[in-house]
Amino acid sequence: MARVSEVRYVGYAVPDLEAERRFYADVWGLTEVEADDRMVYFAAAGTPEKYVVRLRRDAVQRIDVIAWAAETRADVDALFAQVNDAGGKIITEPHEQTTLGGGYGFRFFDPDGHTLEVSAEVERGESRDLKRGEAIPVKISHIVMHSPDHRATVAWYEKALGFRVSDWLGDFMCFMRCNAWHHRLAFLPGPPCLNHVAYDVLTIDDMMKGIARLKKNDVDIKWGPGRHTAGNNTFSYFTTPAMNVVEYTSELEEVDDDHHQHTVHVPSPDTMDQWGTGVGGPQTMPKPAPDAGLWTPAAA
Repeated sequence: MARVSEVRYVGYAVPDLEAERRFYADVWGLTEVEADDRMVYFAAAGTPEKYVVRLRRDAVQRIDVIAWAAETRADVDALFAQVNDAGGKIITEPHEQTTLGGGYGFRFFDPDGHTLEVSAEVERGESRDLKRGEAIPVKISHIVMHSPDHRATVAWYEKALGFRVSDWLGDFMCFMRCNAWHHRLAFLPGPPCLNHVAYDVLTIDDMMKGIARLKKNDVDIKWGPGRHTAGNNTFSYFTTPAMNVVEYTSELEEVDDDHHQHTVHVPSPDTMDQWGTGVGGPQTMPKPAPDAGLWTPAAA
């Protein structure tokens, strides 16, 4: 079975582009790499992905696209066949892309109507080894989504894109991997929408210094700092000016990709936060609602 191999980027449409632009560049710690009159692109310093966030100005706020990497052009073709066989609605067939960074890829809707992209041979950007204390994102760590039938959606992502189940939290949250990292994707029940996008920082100290930087910029923590059980990663959650949820995380568990056996963790306060230190909680974050971009192709 072909598999996606990593997260590339998330594309957002927002009404107040400048406020979101300032947040990602001046507060969150990404680097603006290119912009035109309608889109702005941001890179994370620790990854050669050309960009990890794409912002587009629009009166309607929505998620435009969630993009995944494939290792080779042949993998893109194989994944296209798998998505087709799984009943995915195709937006564009594999082709030479004209988006920033180019590459070879295709777009399609997942079962809930989110626009996804799979690509290979995309132009690489600059990256460097971050130093302890810089407290900026290394790369995107993982993406968490809501789905009305999350168990069926988990099964679809296994069949179509080659994800594997790493762990469950009770019967309501599934953590999925596409490489050796414990999770790059997770699903919760609820209306079809994005829950949050998490970014790896280098160390726990970097996470704490990042929290301090956001606090100095009047961005309050919604939940954290703490440490989850599934994945054993640290966490701290915030919202952007457009009320999109973002997370700083560190120390995500690396597993044996071929032999890891999933565990069903019993939900409890100690499971959600091993340390028991986090202020706030999931209830402090924006209430999930169906994304405005479902079943509507995103801007290229």
